[in-house]
Amino acid sequence: MAGGKQEEMTGQRIAFDIPPEMDGIRLDRAMAETMSGVSRSYLQKLIKGGAVTVNGEVCTEKKAAAAGGDRVEVLMPEPQRLNVEGQDIPLDIVYEDEDLLVVDKPAGMVVHPAPGSPEGTLVNALLYARRDQLSSINGVLRPGIVHRIDKDTSGLLVVAKSNAAHESLSRQLAEHSITRVYHAIVLDNLKEDEGTIDRPIGRDPKNRLRNAVVERGGRPAVTHFRVLERFGRYTYIEAKLETGRTHQIRVHMSWIRHPLLGDTLYGPQKNSAGAHRQMLHARTLGFVHPATGEYMEWESPLPEDFRKVLEGLRRKA
Repeated sequence: MAGGKQEEMTGQRIAFDIPPEMDGIRLDRAMAETMSGVSRSYLQKLIKGGAVTVNGEVCTEKKAAAAGGDRVEVLMPEPQRLNVEGQDIPLDIVYEDEDLLVVDKPAGMVVHPAPGSPEGTLVNALLYARRDQLSSINGVLRPGIVHRIDKDTSGLLVVAKSNAAHESLSRQLAEHSITRVYHAIVLDNLKEDEGTIDRPIGRDPKNRLRNAVVERGGRPAVTHFRVLERFGRYTYIEAKLETGRTHQIRVHMSWIRHPLLGDTLYGPQKNSAGAHRQMLHARTLGFVHPATGEYMEWESPLPEDFRKVLEGLRRKA
């Protein structure tokens, strides 16, 4: 690691210890894993810019190896002026206080702007409704965004309004203490009443658009599932995340050969059940409130398209 004195910068300082299980992996990856909600590419820029110290020494090598127990301090820059426009898009806010808000996101809405979807996102809607009330920790394109759910997944997610709340929620995500329960419909009859899938997830070497269960280089991923209802060719399940990897439920269920109904990336291109997107809904969200220390939990009703598919399967069964 390149050592030196950290230059004076203004911004929010975040400090944490590298968990023992991350000993030996790349620093930028260990940071992204521990600082949930902050992208790895953004952290690489901070490392290169001298904003990261390890055990008191500046580290500018993004490929440096982390060691379990290392004390990492990150000086997050002051937020840049946001060039993403707010848009008057309806938001289903199920809870709000001065620290955070919980949103019920509809299927079809992207969480934050990207080259392929610069408008119509949850961030655009948040900027219109709460522009000066969002945390700045996760950069200018993701104000307040602590975690995400896929475009075609519906349901609950939390948005931080203060940096202190953002830090607390990110820490809870890293510690796997946030309750995240999804409802899903998967293909074929899932014989087990319940089970756990504990397989690492990484980029699919054959398709850069997908993730996959991998033997090397993946991140730990654990999904618990429970059968709610069976329809012969389809199974209605509850899936509880212990970790939160990109596409985790979709990847894990596909790996055990029960891909999500309507998921054309990890399953068949067509279906006869009338699903026009992956049947995945973030049903329950719970966490310890950053300010009060009280555990709070919310539940989102199934959206109309999900209910219609379920009703159709019940009639056929």
